[in-house]
Amino acid sequence: MSEVTIIAPALRQRSPLWFAWQRFLGNKAALAGGIVMAILILMAIFAPLITPVPPDAQLFLTQGLAFPSAEHWFGIDGLGRDFYTRIVYGARVSLSIGFIAAGFSVLIGIPLGALAGYFGGKTDWFVMRIIELFSVVPPLLAAMLLGALTRGGYFTIVLIAALFGWVQVCLLVRAQVKALREKEFVRAAQALGASPWYIIRHHLIPNSISPIIVGFVLAIPLAMMLEASLSFLGIGVPPPTPTWGQMINEGINFMFFYWHMAVFPTAALAITVLATTLFGDGLRDALDPTLKGR
Repeated sequence: MSEVTIIAPALRQRSPLWFAWQRFLGNKAALAGGIVMAILILMAIFAPLITPVPPDAQLFLTQGLAFPSAEHWFGIDGLGRDFYTRIVYGARVSLSIGFIAAGFSVLIGIPLGALAGYFGGKTDWFVMRIIELFSVVPPLLAAMLLGALTRGGYFTIVLIAALFGWVQVCLLVRAQVKALREKEFVRAAQALGASPWYIIRHHLIPNSISPIIVGFVLAIPLAMMLEASLSFLGIGVPPPTPTWGQMINEGINFMFFYWHMAVFPTAALAITVLATTLFGDGLRDALDPTLKGR
């Protein structure tokens, strides 16, 4: 018996999820991004345990704008607060906004994408026109307008990020549902008299879980960048809550003399967005290898 004959039955017993996991492990960049994401999430959750003082405690006024040292790893800001502590707590704001906004994006994008993909015709035309409308409006400019009208705030940023983050999820779900609606199991359900809503809920959406997960992960960095941009412009999460965009805005005024004020929050934001994007791209390639290279 040949080696191919022996190996083939074992391969057939593997689930698609196992093959996706192996493809993901083979993508070193995506794996590194996932590890960094896990570290950042744990850091945000256990912030009180890994920081020396509360984020707003002005305990070091006499050391204001001090450079990084063994005692204060990231230095001290202009108001006498430990900068490392504020960076760690800033991760809580950025990551929570990213995940919550991505969740709302999925809740909006899934039904619209499923309806457009399954029914086609006028429904698809209507959904695509909405997508085009949101695609031509610059997200940052619209967010600045809405943020100024509502005076910013945590939940305002989440709402704004979700309004512009659902488009990608919708397109991914629409494409998947369009491909699935011609499959035998869908035609069998139609022949048995199942309603379109039943088919969408019980057959199409569950079989579209891969693009839904990918869309969710890729929506996170978009929301985080939007939050940082609005906080940088002063219409994001108001002080004293620490956010990376807010800290970058404060550090710009000192960057030529006290470099740590701008470098550390900028690096934290860049690393987080890069890691999330790499993880999302790797997840997309692992769950649907046909998309690789497009």
